[in-house]
Amino acid sequence: MADDEVVGGLWAMLAQERRKSISLMFLRFIAVVLLAVAACYLFISNFNSHLPATEKNTSTIDKQELVNIWPLLKELGVKEQQDLKKEVCDLSVGKWIPKAEEPSYTDETCHYIASYTNCLKNGRPDRGFLHWKWQPSGCDLPAFDPLKFLNAMRDKSWAFIGDAIFHNHVYSLLCLTSSVTKAHEIYYDGYNTRTWYYPSYNLTIYSIWSPYLLASETENGPTHEIHLDILDSKWTEMYNKYDYMVISGGQWFYKRTIMYENNEVVGCHYCPDLELKKIDYEVAYRRALQLTFKFITTSEHKPFVVFRTWAPSHWEDGESPSERICNRTKPFIEGEINGSSSDLKMWRLETEEFEKAAAIGATNDVRMELLDVYQLSLLRPDGHPGPYGTYHPFDDDPSKKVENDCIHWCLPGPIDTWNELLMKVINRDVRDSVSAFL
Repeated sequence: MADDEVVGGLWAMLAQERRKSISLMFLRFIAVVLLAVAACYLFISNFNSHLPATEKNTSTIDKQELVNIWPLLKELGVKEQQDLKKEVCDLSVGKWIPKAEEPSYTDETCHYIASYTNCLKNGRPDRGFLHWKWQPSGCDLPAFDPLKFLNAMRDKSWAFIGDAIFHNHVYSLLCLTSSVTKAHEIYYDGYNTRTWYYPSYNLTIYSIWSPYLLASETENGPTHEIHLDILDSKWTEMYNKYDYMVISGGQWFYKRTIMYENNEVVGCHYCPDLELKKIDYEVAYRRALQLTFKFITTSEHKPFVVFRTWAPSHWEDGESPSERICNRTKPFIEGEINGSSSDLKMWRLETEEFEKAAAIGATNDVRMELLDVYQLSLLRPDGHPGPYGTYHPFDDDPSKKVENDCIHWCLPGPIDTWNELLMKVINRDVRDSVSAFL
């Protein structure tokens, strides 16, 4: 990995730039409204000036009527601006606040929790990490309502495509909905890809293992092989089945990787012992995203696509150089943490590529939304299994006992908030047909 010194205030600056962009959009909207009203006024005024007196008296609207309705137009314009502001509220900007409520599930009530994230069952003694709520600035984030979600997603299918963090995310969703109904596992490839089904709602959840999004070989020892010009068929061949999909890359790009194009080796990352061209991990990730977004924005099938941003890790130096820990028990406040420069680099890269893809997709009726979990997750170093997991996420031998897992997330825990954010993001897609989400 790259060095670990990033100025804590950098994120605040980036968030401020994003808020300025949103404000600029509002100003442009106001300008458009005022210009439209002015154009209407000038048209009506000019039109009336060329009418005979009798026709002027019978015209649909005159200057006095425009004056009379102006306050109403202004009020409607303000309301529209307020609604728009609520609609584009930046869910990634906010803070963690204490909450008294217990989680909606536990390791005893939900049997979907994977062993490596079952922190309470594995002996974690503190429970304070369960009592925090993400509060976005400028809008509300309701608690996840499993019944409303299931009703809204009736007869739909979801695909979660990526690495083990997505397994983490899917198990959270399964647990959050388990109080209403249980999902049945209907497919398992024996490795990492699974399919879940809710019979009462005809809802299908695909959890597809594709850590690079690209065609790859990841099961043959510490060196992995990826094709920079070929997408992983495990998710592309089923693309037409998805109504909704959540997709992202992850820390696998940091691993030792040999890269191919046109079925020929073109370089390698983290392999100084091989006489190959060095290709940095961010170059490979950008290529993966560009190929993925090109496929999505040009496909005839148009699911609702959610791109989830980078999930940061929280390793800190332990008592020896070979030991890294994550033993904090409460969130950071903004500006308190120095995150990993490599993680921040990947987050900036993917948000750049997403913005370009979303602009292209908009011209082709492709619905795309960003689920930005980077900063809110960066503030939760207390949410990882640490020593209360079962295997090391970067060890290719899952039978080995973990010392500290500082990348996956405890269940229940902060990752449950991702599903609250996800429901907020897709709200715009279902609000016209599902009143339960309003």
